[in-house]
Amino acid sequence: MPADIKLTVLDQSPTHPVETAPGCANAGQMSIALAKACEALGYHRYWVAEHHNSPQFAGPSPEILVAAIASVTQRMRVGSGGVMLSHYSPYKVAEVFNMLCALFPGRIDLGIGRAPGGDGRAASALAWPSGPLDPQHYPAQAATLKGLMNNTLPPDHPWSGLHISPRLDGGPEFWMLGSGGGSAALAGELGMHLALARFISPDHCHPEIFQAYDQAWHAGGHEGAPKRMLAIAGFCAETREEALHLASTAIYRKMMVQAGGQDALLSPDAVQDRRKRFSPSEEAQFRHIESGYTIGTPEQCREEIETLAKAFGTDEIAVVTVTYDFEARARCYARLAEVANG
Repeated sequence: MPADIKLTVLDQSPTHPVETAPGCANAGQMSIALAKACEALGYHRYWVAEHHNSPQFAGPSPEILVAAIASVTQRMRVGSGGVMLSHYSPYKVAEVFNMLCALFPGRIDLGIGRAPGGDGRAASALAWPSGPLDPQHYPAQAATLKGLMNNTLPPDHPWSGLHISPRLDGGPEFWMLGSGGGSAALAGELGMHLALARFISPDHCHPEIFQAYDQAWHAGGHEGAPKRMLAIAGFCAETREEALHLASTAIYRKMMVQAGGQDALLSPDAVQDRRKRFSPSEEAQFRHIESGYTIGTPEQCREEIETLAKAFGTDEIAVVTVTYDFEARARCYARLAEVANG
């Protein structure tokens, strides 16, 4: 893989059986263990996601995992991929990530997203005793968050001049998450870097989104260059057959989510048993999801990553790997790193 392509981990904290992760008692400890291993493997960043009311993912508080992971790593950047801003006060998010920057200067990324990261019940519980925030407020929230952290709110803004302790010379890198074109113009307008989640919706994730983002960035007159990150679902094994087997857990999970289900993660063998009873339309759906993932041997994964990086004009690829067991996931990241490092 060319040296100018950087690999990043996007960790959704899957709920692996604890027996597959020696020394770890829960998914949070598994994320910390994987982060330490991935730093040793040379990964550029380690981002953690936010999900609520999910039996599949166990990461409801990215800011806590960011602090824990940054405290046991030294080199790689650590951040949120991302904070689901609709649930929170921009001022509180600014205070939290300002403190993280104070504790781990030069290493913290603040990625934000507009999705709820959970179902309606979770959104309601997070907002109680008020109601969930209308998504139309997201642009104002994002602008306010950046203005608070950079002390650039207009003088007539009601929160202009709010003190955020401790005072720092530098803050986090700001990133906005998107899975289609909806956030591209906003990210560019606000001067935030853009992480595009191809793993969520490959059918609607196109290079033109980054082009629209660049235009908005330059129209906004921001200093520096806009950064692009493409996030993919990746499964790497010694053979393509093995990689396909591992990926079946994530493929079936996505099928169930699309159908409104919330089952716990199934083992690849259990998924194959269920596939025997698939209707033709269900098998077609399974194959379609599979086609949007990067699955194969190290050489096959490297070739596809290089192709995607070139097509999307990016030098950074984030890899999401959701497997049934922890050790299989760690091996996937190790194999990808070996290819990336030559």
